[in-house]
Amino acid sequence: MRDGVTTDERDRIKTLERENRELRQANEILRKASAYFAQAERDRPLKR
Repeated sequence: MRDGVTTDERDRIKTLERENRELRQANEILRKASAYFAQAERDRPLKR
């Protein structure tokens, strides 16, 4: 017996950390896209 996490737990943590990083990147992309399209909507001339 050793102190610390098991190999399975370590692998699961690595997987979750990777997923977390990917989701944070996706959220940042969506946040930037949302800001871009919101600005484009504000800059668009009004229709009558």
